[in-house]
Amino acid sequence: MPVKISPSIFGADFSRLKEEVERTERAGADSIHFDVMDRHFVPNLTFGPFIMKALRKHTSLPFGAHLMVENPDLYIRECLDAGADTVTVHPEACTHLHRTLSAIREAGMKAGVALNPSTPLTFYPYVADLVDEILIMTVNPGFSGQKTIERALEKAGQAYEASRREGFSPVINIDGGMNEKTAPMAIELGADTIVMASAFYGSDDPASLVKKLKEIPLRCEKSRHFSDPKKS
Repeated sequence: MPVKISPSIFGADFSRLKEEVERTERAGADSIHFDVMDRHFVPNLTFGPFIMKALRKHTSLPFGAHLMVENPDLYIRECLDAGADTVTVHPEACTHLHRTLSAIREAGMKAGVALNPSTPLTFYPYVADLVDEILIMTVNPGFSGQKTIERALEKAGQAYEASRREGFSPVINIDGGMNEKTAPMAIELGADTIVMASAFYGSDDPASLVKKLKEIPLRCEKSRHFSDPKKS
């Protein structure tokens, strides 16, 4: 299967979000990434699940909510009501990560864990059976258009190997400074999904960008070798 592309609506033109969502689907993207920021966990403020809910009727693409907020547990029901398919949280923001991931799963959504550039994968063995996606941040979260911290890309390979050891197959997402130059590096290291913001929405031909990245072979078809966490 080709790599999946998940444009972050954070990089879109906020004055015409409906058109941007429709353009995203026409370009061949696989999902839409929503960066929810509260100016506490990260130094920026974006939008809440209500924006996701307003856009839900304009596309059939899956929605992923990346909660860069304090107390992410308070957002789980709102994300469900807004039409989110996946909710991703940061371990640092969760008092009880296992409980938060369980709550996301019990609400009927997929659960993801996001890692800041300096956050290690040490938590993973203790919640591996609850993690559907690992989102590796290759910039410090909060702002679009940053340069990739290339050392953080190594964590894609670490996540890939950790999933092998634990016997699960979470989707490995890379988010931060992804473009035509950096995305291939992430894919070669084991990324399954590339999250793009300014590189996608600033492109004159996003469909060609998506097509080019999807032609890069994945590191391996992990789903043939490892179990699905949701079936554990």
